[in-house]
Amino acid sequence: MSGVETSTEAETERVVFVSEDGVPTGETGPKLASHHGETKLHLAFSCYVLRRSDRALLITQRAQHKKVWPGVWTNSVCGHPSPGEALEDAVRRRAAYELGLPQLDDLECVLPKYRYRTPPFQGIVENEFCPVFAAWSEREPEPNPEEVGDWQWIPWADYTQLLEDPVTDVSYWARDQFAQLKDRKPFSGL
Repeated sequence: MSGVETSTEAETERVVFVSEDGVPTGETGPKLASHHGETKLHLAFSCYVLRRSDRALLITQRAQHKKVWPGVWTNSVCGHPSPGEALEDAVRRRAAYELGLPQLDDLECVLPKYRYRTPPFQGIVENEFCPVFAAWSEREPEPNPEEVGDWQWIPWADYTQLLEDPVTDVSYWARDQFAQLKDRKPFSGL
């Protein structure tokens, strides 16, 4: 894949519906139309991009005009694989498209069976079987403003404080994943 997504592709992107254990059911649905108050379980991913030089984590604020969780701070990049696309390829595709990071080093799945369902947020429920990845990059991101409203590299300790701050809008999944990530490598060494 080129890593470049056109607006036509974004409008026609499909999600892969899965069983409770993450196995595709053979059904797909349009991404935007599939997210609503009764969202069916579908395949997704989250990725945390880390920087070795200062042991920092890249966090992003979702663009204000996004349909799902607009304006909230979250981990580096999230998305959905296309039907038949390997999760690792989807992570790389979305990192290139959303963050302008065409290369991720040492991409690894750190929570292969992560699953969550959010409470309603502006009428939308996220319901995802969502393996979580970690990767490394020394490049500065060049975010796509259609996807990312703001970004910053922060130390893991500051990320911990951000997640505990009741005033800052942080994604449900970032808070939920943290409990499982904080004691795992590479996060436990940050």
